Amino acid sequence: MAAVVCVDHRYLVVEEFAHGRRVINQPAGHVEPGETLHEAVIRETFEETAWRFTPTGLVGMYHWPHADGRTTLRFAFCGEVDGHAPDQALDEGIISAHWLSVEQLQARDDLRSPLVLQAIADFNDFEPLALERVRHIKGR
Repeated sequence: MAAVVCVDHRYLVVEEFAHGRRVINQPAGHVEPGETLHEAVIRETFEETAWRFTPTGLVGMYHWPHADGRTTLRFAFCGEVDGHAPDQALDEGIISAHWLSVEQLQARDDLRSPLVLQAIADFNDFEPLALERVRHIKGR
């Protein structure tokens, strides 16, 4: 899951430690057992940024095979934030949250993955898929 949030032409990103280095990423993470995709992106965004996220659409789905054999499958949701809780402790590994422009992000050499800029480009180039099209099917 990842959140793409844009306010005044700046995007919400996190500075974090990942794989032994300091990198910039969207608020992102995994789906916990029993969670829907929507619940996961809301939780991950709050845990990593202390902003309450309300998803409004699906930006895209990304399949990224790594050279080491791992694969990342990411669902990027766009939405809005409010209710910032500045005293909230951030997830382990998260250094801080930042608001950066596309130009600032493009100039960096420490993006965690190519998914960061791709999701932002898709957010700007395409209409998001309606949330009603993202289904959670309960097992038996």
